[in-house]
Amino acid sequence: MLTRTATGVFRLNGQISAVAEELAKPAGLTAASWQVLGAVLREPMPVAGIARTMGHTRQSVQRIADVLVGKGLAAYETNPAHRRAKILVPTDEGRAAVGLITPGHADFARRLAEELGTDAFAETVRVLERLWAALEVVPGTGTEG
Repeated sequence: MLTRTATGVFRLNGQISAVAEELAKPAGLTAASWQVLGAVLREPMPVAGIARTMGHTRQSVQRIADVLVGKGLAAYETNPAHRRAKILVPTDEGRAAVGLITPGHADFARRLAEELGTDAFAETVRVLERLWAALEVVPGTGTEG
């Protein structure tokens, strides 16, 4: 059962990543840069916090954050909680870039909900959240807290 679940999740990840790449194109972003920028839209956070939230390595998020800063889509600011770990914040240009993605994202979400049905879509989210939470605590996964 685990193999089938993992295979399905890997396939789903590939499909979602491909959709995200297409959705991010109008803003001149990649799926990865959209994900990092999106992580700090509501609340700026340090790169390590973004990495934990996304389940990625700090180094991979750092590379993407540096590109976003280089393009003027984000900036590093002083972190009041930690002198050395600056926080990443979106710039107005970064918020505008994400705004360019929103219409396509909303349309895709609507079409997917129509295909799945609202109740099935909600249940899918609940099941994925349960799986994610279980993987956070099961010993031996390397992610348990």
